[in-house]
Amino acid sequence: MSAPRITEIPPNTTAEFIEALASTTYTQAQQAGGSIPYTAIREVSENFIHAQFREIIVSILDHGNTIRFSDQGPGIPHKEKAQMPGFSSATEPMKRYIRGVGSGLPLVKEYLSFKHGRITIEDNLKSGAVVTISVSPEEEDRRPISQKKRGVIIPALTDREKDVLFLFMQEHTLRLTDIKDELGLSPSTVHRILGKLEEQGIIESAGKMRVLTDFGSQVANQLF
Repeated sequence: MSAPRITEIPPNTTAEFIEALASTTYTQAQQAGGSIPYTAIREVSENFIHAQFREIIVSILDHGNTIRFSDQGPGIPHKEKAQMPGFSSATEPMKRYIRGVGSGLPLVKEYLSFKHGRITIEDNLKSGAVVTISVSPEEEDRRPISQKKRGVIIPALTDREKDVLFLFMQEHTLRLTDIKDELGLSPSTVHRILGKLEEQGIIESAGKMRVLTDFGSQVANQLF
């Protein structure tokens, strides 16, 4: 058994930390073969922010199909209410960074229901909370992206678009500026290429980042 992969999210502003936590978790879960939606991961990340988290740990399990958020903060006392629309415990300062209108965890519950998934909220051992989101392994292809069946239809791509796709194959998650700097392209050209790749289902938005989809990985594996 290989050692678990550990990734630390460095301290940052609240908004940037939420973005980094959600994007990193989503990307690594996708790489493991999971299919939990980015929006669900983002909403849980925001929920921990307004719950005044301490020492948050995110564990990616079950080939990316289970993600467990745990911390040592004050916890979530009203677990059932927290999953009901309109219930919010967000303080006024936190509403500068999140919506705070009681839509977060109910949205997660709704998103996961479409994928035969679920969300559970429990108390941590000493203090804090454990929030677990998962999709049913029976409903998903649990193999890592690199092992999934090939044979997809390759969309028509220009050489520049292939260059961008190759970057995504290496990094999986990129910003527009990353591509501009790496390939020496103008922002407008990169924006146009990203728009086309997104329309074709090769990449998708994850906040300010773009990430390679399962389909995009299969296309890249055949091209390169």
